[in-house]
Amino acid sequence: MSSYLHTRNAILLSAVALAATVADAQQGCGFAQGKLDARYTVTLGGLQVGRGAWVIDIADDHFTSSASGATSGLMRVFASGQGQSVSRGTISGGQLIVAPNFDADVMRASKAAGLVALPGVMTPSEGFAALKAGADGLKLFPAEIIPPAVFKAWRAVFPPDCLLLAVGGVGVANLKTYADAGASGYGIGSALYKPGRSPAEIAPLARALVAAANA
Repeated sequence: MSSYLHTRNAILLSAVALAATVADAQQGCGFAQGKLDARYTVTLGGLQVGRGAWVIDIADDHFTSSASGATSGLMRVFASGQGQSVSRGTISGGQLIVAPNFDADVMRASKAAGLVALPGVMTPSEGFAALKAGADGLKLFPAEIIPPAVFKAWRAVFPPDCLLLAVGGVGVANLKTYADAGASGYGIGSALYKPGRSPAEIAPLARALVAAANA
């Protein structure tokens, strides 16, 4: 089932990144929107045993998502099954504080407000200080100057359940390398979205990120 879990996490990551704010220079308005249509297979010992799909639509202030799956391949010899689900909701009341730096006052205020706090850090000293101040995880930023070998060293000294997120310079070419070194997740920016890039251009980039995470 590890194939499914890696794919699910990558899809969720891409869906969040797709909800980027896009500035319309000509009309002076902003909006958040995106769509992710991802297909995945589940393998066991190299043999396909299931398949499914996730479709997520994000609009200005609401979202819809649907998922479907079924047994396939060799598994159908032993059992058969399928299912699907659909959900809808509104987007409001952000609960996440992400910063490029660590500021103890910001951490304390964030936790007092009941928010999830992910400060940016570059050294173990900053990381431990951020956790002491109440950080829920650590954003190692910019990751492009914090190589995977450093992530591996951090993972050896920080609590096993500590979130270590690679952000800044992470994309298809190095995403899996950071994961193998111990990164808990990633922040995807320009590798997925840049001002002026259309949803049609973003979709194949998102699929490539999903494939890289699932490799």
